[in-house]
Amino acid sequence: MHGTAADPRSVRRVEDGRFLQGGGRYVDDVPAAGHLHALVLRSPHAHAALLRIRTVEAAAMPGVRGVFTAADLLADGIRPIPCAMALPPEAGLVVPPRHALAFGRVRHVGEPVALVVADTAAAARDALEQVAVDYDDLPAVTAPGDALAEGAPQLWPDAPGNLAFHYQRGDRAAVQAAFAAAAHAVSLDLVNNRVVAASLETRTALAEHDPETGRMRLLLSGQDVHGLRRDLAHCFGVAPDAIHVVCPDVGGGFGMKNVVHPEHVALLWAARRLGRPVRWIADRTEDFLSGVHGRGNLTRARLALDAEGRFLALHVETTGELGAYVSALGPGAHTVAPATAMGGVYAIPAVFMDVRGAFTNTVPVDAYRGAGKPEANYVIERLADAAALRLGRDRVALRRANLVRDFPYTSALGTTMDTGRFGDNLDTALRAADQAGFAARRAEAARRGRWLGQGIACFLETSRGKPGEDGAVRFGRDGTVELLSGTQSNGQGHETSFAQLAAARLGVPVTACRLAQADSGRIASGGGHGGARSLPMAGTALVMALDAALAKAHAEAARLLQSDPAAVRFADGAFGTAEGASIGLLELVRTLPPGALDADAHNPNGEFVFPNGAHVAEVEVDPDTGTVALLRYVAVDDYGTLVNPLLTEGQVQGGLAQGIGQALMEGVHYDPGGGQLLTASFQDYALPRAADLPPLEVRFNEHPTARNPLGAKGSGQAGAIGAPQTVMAAVADALGIAHLDMPATPERVWRACWRAAQG
Repeated sequence: MHGTAADPRSVRRVEDGRFLQGGGRYVDDVPAAGHLHALVLRSPHAHAALLRIRTVEAAAMPGVRGVFTAADLLADGIRPIPCAMALPPEAGLVVPPRHALAFGRVRHVGEPVALVVADTAAAARDALEQVAVDYDDLPAVTAPGDALAEGAPQLWPDAPGNLAFHYQRGDRAAVQAAFAAAAHAVSLDLVNNRVVAASLETRTALAEHDPETGRMRLLLSGQDVHGLRRDLAHCFGVAPDAIHVVCPDVGGGFGMKNVVHPEHVALLWAARRLGRPVRWIADRTEDFLSGVHGRGNLTRARLALDAEGRFLALHVETTGELGAYVSALGPGAHTVAPATAMGGVYAIPAVFMDVRGAFTNTVPVDAYRGAGKPEANYVIERLADAAALRLGRDRVALRRANLVRDFPYTSALGTTMDTGRFGDNLDTALRAADQAGFAARRAEAARRGRWLGQGIACFLETSRGKPGEDGAVRFGRDGTVELLSGTQSNGQGHETSFAQLAAARLGVPVTACRLAQADSGRIASGGGHGGARSLPMAGTALVMALDAALAKAHAEAARLLQSDPAAVRFADGAFGTAEGASIGLLELVRTLPPGALDADAHNPNGEFVFPNGAHVAEVEVDPDTGTVALLRYVAVDDYGTLVNPLLTEGQVQGGLAQGIGQALMEGVHYDPGGGQLLTASFQDYALPRAADLPPLEVRFNEHPTARNPLGAKGSGQAGAIGAPQTVMAAVADALGIAHLDMPATPERVWRACWRAAQG
C-alpha cells in the first residue's frame, strides 16, 4: 500500500500554474483573423419529414455570409459520417446514413437542420430566427424496449423493428446446462440509466481552409485527433493528411469528444466554401440536445450457483440504446466492450450474452467513461448481492469464494487476465472502511430515525491496447526535451506524468521535459486516449523512443569521449568512463547537429491490462423524505506500478464522482409522447456537487503487470466503473431490499421506503 501526497513520486502538476493564472488555451482563446460565426438551426421535432426549408430571407440579412442545408453539402459530394466500430458480420449491424445536416427527415430533437454563418454571433442568431422549415410530424419512440416492440414507429427502412444489431457471444448450450443443474438461480431486471457527459467546456470548434494547398484545419475541443481526422477525411473524400486536426487545452471529454459530430463536418465545409475561418461554440442546451449521450441499456441478468454458492453460469440479455443514428463507437459500448469484463473478478465457467441494439428518436449514444465495463461490472455485482440475500449467505464470503485466484485466467468469453490480487483488495477495503464497526453505526442511526446501509463491490477494468501507439522525443539545443504522444490529456495530467517518465529515464529535470500532443500535423498517427490506455500504451511508446534516443546518444558519447562504447556508462543524466571523463546528455545535444538524437517509436502491443479494485460505501437514508446521504466511500485499487500516486488519486476521485452521480441523481429523460428532452439543462439534470460527496478515500495496491515495461494498468476510468454498484448496494442494504434502479433519487427512494414500511 502506498500513500499519495507523501510519496516522493507525487509531483505536483506542472500544468496547474498556467491554468490557475489564466494561461489555459482553449479553442475560444485562439484568435483567427477575419473569422465568421456559425449557429445551427435544430429540429424541434423528434421525428418528422422535412418538406421545405426556406433560407432566402435569412441569407439576405445584414452580415450573413451563408445559410446552408443538406442539399448544399450533398451537391458538393459530402458523405455521411461513418461508424468506426465493426461488429461480427453475424450481428447484422445496420448503419443508416448520418448527414451533417438533416436530409429528408429529422429523427431526434436537436438534430442539425441548417447552418447559418455570419460576421457576428448576433447576426447569425437573428438570421437563424428567419429560417423557415415546414415539417410533417411523424410518430416517435424514445424508449429502447418500446422501440423493439411490435407496431412501434419505424426510424429506418433498413432496420425493420428498429433493430440495429443482434450480438451474441459465449456458449449458450453450456449456460443452459449449468442452469438446469444449478441448485440456485437468481435474476434481476436492471436499468443502466442514460447520462450526459456534461463536460465543463462544451463542444466548440474553429474550421479553416487554405485555398493554396487545399488543406483543411479543424481546431476543436476533442480527444482523438487521428480518429477524428480519419472520419472527417471519409466525409470529404480526401486523404487523411489533407485535414489537420488540433486540440488545444480541453475542458473535459469523457468519451463524448472522441467522435465526429455533424457540426464538425458542416463547419469545415463552410470554411472551404466561404474562404474564411468559421467558429462555433455550443451552448449548454445544444450540448444536451446533440452531443452524444452515454450508457443507456436494459438488462435481464441471471446467475446460476451450486449448493455451496459457487458461481456456475451467467446469462445476460440486454437491449442497448443506439439513439437515432449509429455513432462512431456506440455499438461497441453495448457489445464487445462489456464482453471483455463480463463476470468481473469472478471465476464463472459459462457466460452467454445476447444483446439487441435499438434505434430510438433520441440523441445517439456513444462511449462514456468506461464504455461497457461499468455496465458489465454493475450486472455481476448486483447479482452477487441478490444471490447472497436469496441464499442467506454473507455477501463478502460469497464474493471471496468466487474470486479468480490463479493466473493467467481466461474468462468464459475469452479474455485472459494476467495478474491480480482481488482478495487482498477486498480485505483491505473492508478494514479501511471499519466494517467491524458498522453494526454499531447502524444502531446509532436507527435511534435517530435514519436507515444506514453499507455497499461492498468489486470491479474489473479491461484497459484496451489496440490500436498500437506512437511516441517520439525531440531534443532542443536550449536544454529542453520535447515529448510527442499519440494520446492526449483532457485533464489527466499527462504534461506531468509523461515528463516524469522522461526525466527519470534521461536523468534530466522534470521541468526540462515538455509534452506536445493532440496535433495530427506533429505526430503521424495515434490511437488517442480512452479505455485507460494512455500510460500503458503511450507511456510504453514514449519509453521506447527514449531508449532509442539514449542508444544514439551512447554511441555519440563514446565517440566524443574516445572510449570503447562498452566501457561507457550512463547515470544521472551523464555518460562517463571509468577514468573519470564524462559528458552530460544535454551538453552532448549541443555538440551534435540538430535532430541527431531525436527518435520515434511505435508500440504495437495490443494486449489488455486489468485495473481492478474493491470499494465500500456507506449511506444514510431519511425514510421520511427519501434523501440519501453518502457518508463514506473507500476504494482500494490496483493500477499496477504508479508513476504519480497523487495524479492517480485525482483521476480515481473524478471517476468516482461521475459514478456516484449516475447512481444517485443523473438521468436523461425524454417525453415518451413527443420525444422532447426533459433534462436539457442543469436546471433539470442534476450533477453531484462538492457538498454531495464525502472525502473519497483512495488507497493503492500496486501489483505490476508484465504486459508493458512500466508495469502500468491504467486508471482513467476505474472510478466510474466501481462506484455505481457500490453506492446502489449501500442504498439497497439501507432499505433491506434486493435491488433499486439508478438513480436513487429522493422520490424513488421514498417510494421504496413506503413499500418497505408496508411490509
